[in-house]
Amino acid sequence: MSFKSFFKNLGPGPIIAAAFIGPGTVTVCTLAGVNFGFSLLWALGLSIISTVVLQEISGRLGLVTGQDLSQLIRNQKGKPLFRYFSMGLVLIAIGLGNAAYESGNISGTNMGLQVFWEAPIVNLAGFELHTGNLILGAFAFILLWIGNYKALERVLVGLVIFMSISFTATAILTKPDWSAVFEGFIPSWNDANLPTLVALIGTTVVPYNLFLYASLAKTRWSGSADIPWMRKDIAISIILGGLVSMAILMVGAANSSSEITSAIDVSKGLEGVFGSFAKYLMGFGLLAAGLTSSITAPLAAGLVISGIMGWSQEIRSSSMRASMGVIVGLGLLFASLGIKPVQLITLAQLANGILLPLISGWIIWIASQKEILGREIAFKNL
Repeated sequence: MSFKSFFKNLGPGPIIAAAFIGPGTVTVCTLAGVNFGFSLLWALGLSIISTVVLQEISGRLGLVTGQDLSQLIRNQKGKPLFRYFSMGLVLIAIGLGNAAYESGNISGTNMGLQVFWEAPIVNLAGFELHTGNLILGAFAFILLWIGNYKALERVLVGLVIFMSISFTATAILTKPDWSAVFEGFIPSWNDANLPTLVALIGTTVVPYNLFLYASLAKTRWSGSADIPWMRKDIAISIILGGLVSMAILMVGAANSSSEITSAIDVSKGLEGVFGSFAKYLMGFGLLAAGLTSSITAPLAAGLVISGIMGWSQEIRSSSMRASMGVIVGLGLLFASLGIKPVQLITLAQLANGILLPLISGWIIWIASQKEILGREIAFKNL
């Protein structure tokens, strides 16, 4: 198999990796490093393994059934009451979860923008309107509305890769205590770091990515014969993304700042290597990562809402545009309540971590049903 053939057959995995390496990952991983050193690296390692397993199951469901997860929920057989309960639960979980996630994406993107341009804050009837959030939210929605987001997304993925290389190189150049790094993979937790631990899991095993990947996988490949390619796609993309998250945490551990409220504070861990250019590198990375995630979160929510309701999932359809618009609008509302961006991002990741067991449990349960995947694929390859 040639090198060219290998990359030609890879699928949407890099998009999923780019989606979870957003402002939330940068902020939460940095805060974990600042507050707890290397002690929570084990949580990221566990998250990477969990993400690979769950994404593989969701991708396999999409390939074998030709339906994404939201369509499977709507079309599942059994008692109607259980089906409607499942539909309502997923609508609430993904809808509100993605609205919270979108608020973090928009706020995080604005953190990056502030490095280059301080957008004005307008006082409207006693309410502070952050014009930077409004501009970035409107920009993301316009890209989704015209349905030509893929070309820009490729560029944004490239920008996120640039940021990833920077963090990985910086983590090595900060010359960490490698014995302490390895000790960080020994599981331990307490009341103080438990919220951060949950947020780390939530920023890696993102519930909406499970739905998004199933939808993209069934479009990218055709049937169970392509499952091996799908597995390679997931393993390579998620493991590399997870290593980047670990590098960000390691950079955070080298940060001398006791409080992080802006991109300039986050960038202090880079100043020893990049000097004053660090804040521009961080701002550039946050802007790129935030825009990518600001596109994928409403897209995934739109696919879920439309699939659950039996509406068209074509990105230019009125149902998709309305669904994506609601998520962006709620994200803008939450982002404009005057909460500090870092607090908002951390809260969104914590919400994802709490919702994860519900979504994961359902995916594992439905993948075990032989009438859905067939006995061999459902059990032998689970």
